[in-house]
Amino acid sequence: MFSLNDASIAEEIISKIKKENVNLRFMHVCGTHQDTLVKNGLDCLLKNCGIYIGQGPGCPVCVTTTKEIEEMLLLAREDIIITSFGDMMKVPGQNESLSDIKSEGYDVKTVYGIEDSVKIAERNKDKDVVFMAVGFETTAPATAATILSSPPKNFSILCCHRTMPYALRAILDMGEIKVDGLIEPGHVSTIIGTKPYEFISKEYNVPQVIAGFEPIDILMAAFMLVKQIKNNKIKVENEYTRVVHTEGNIKAKKIIDEVFEPCDIKWRGFPIIKKSGLKLRNKFCKYDARKKYKNILSKLDKKDFSEHAGCRCGELLRGLVTPFDCPLFSKKCTPENPIGPCMVSIEGSCNIEYRYSKK
Repeated sequence: MFSLNDASIAEEIISKIKKENVNLRFMHVCGTHQDTLVKNGLDCLLKNCGIYIGQGPGCPVCVTTTKEIEEMLLLAREDIIITSFGDMMKVPGQNESLSDIKSEGYDVKTVYGIEDSVKIAERNKDKDVVFMAVGFETTAPATAATILSSPPKNFSILCCHRTMPYALRAILDMGEIKVDGLIEPGHVSTIIGTKPYEFISKEYNVPQVIAGFEPIDILMAAFMLVKQIKNNKIKVENEYTRVVHTEGNIKAKKIIDEVFEPCDIKWRGFPIIKKSGLKLRNKFCKYDARKKYKNILSKLDKKDFSEHAGCRCGELLRGLVTPFDCPLFSKKCTPENPIGPCMVSIEGSCNIEYRYSKK
């Protein structure tokens, strides 16, 4: 919430934006940014200034595809111990979630990090253990560091890691919505720095600001984008200088590059996005669940997986709709009975709107 000092700063920023008399549409790609926007009423405040800020594919749980969930469900049914972050447990596959099959007696465990999964493998040497490695560049270093630590041979990962910059390219190339500016994620940028975004401003003439997560950070990012547009000086600016540096986290980037290589991958709501995924390099193939259990997972190769009827999560992740445009939102689809991933994850737009719109 705003302190008295923050409220004064916020009023000054809002006043300056209003003087510009703009009508602009910005997009951010971070669930924490969405939480800050809605929780503090900044979305409404900025709309009154002529600025609409929508959420794009900024929730790693939400962009994980149905097929990837089905892969984990299939492995669980083969007497393999499945480990996953809590947010993934309730995300529906085609018909069931990890939580559903856990209730059926399959060995599915919630973990707080990949280290917990390794410990489970060490305690259960007679069983295979698979960790569902989900997340953007923020969580990839922990996965890479674990692989480099030579975990036990009964441990492997189903890699679902994705990287952000090329997803932004996909949004702009699809041309489905007008994007006047991008607010880039602070957590991801802490790892990758500012340079990986530069091609977007150069090739698409779209201004960008990397922002922190406090209300003032978001307001300042919006104001900085307005100034770039007014002055026609399109570039990548860093509002989050207290944490994000130009080169990012060099050590983290190095181990990501050592363990992973880029790959083409599908995102929920998107076609395949080139070079937007990470897969284990061949020298670490013994930890790659897709190679280790190739014969089991090949059963899914020719299957098509559709979204649940009425669910608009795919459109939401592309910035085309809001949760209120979905006929299932807060009716059939709630956090207690989620139909789409955007209602499951605390970083999903639907979950955030459901929590705060009630207040």
